[in-house]
Amino acid sequence: MAAIKIIFTIALISVLAAPVYAQGLNGKAPPGPPPAAPKTPQEIQAERAAEQAYKNSLRNIPDKPPPDPWGNARDVDKPTPPNAAKSSTKARGAAN
Repeated sequence: MAAIKIIFTIALISVLAAPVYAQGLNGKAPPGPPPAAPKTPQEIQAERAAEQAYKNSLRNIPDKPPPDPWGNARDVDKPTPPNAAKSSTKARGAAN
């Protein structure tokens, strides 16, 4: 019975290992996409023109000012007078 288990185990391992071994038999790299064809001078010139047009379009975009993270927290339109806090404490102190 033990001999049958050993033979079955060896057969199972060889069946599972055969495809893995077969992939590396020829020693060549797996096939990939074909190499790109060399570009013609017209294609090179068209790419340069497209890149230059892209750079020019980026120059036409106006710069944004940096965001103000505290813009919603403070009122920029109406500044408070510096004497407002002092006058209210003087009035309370005089009443005591």
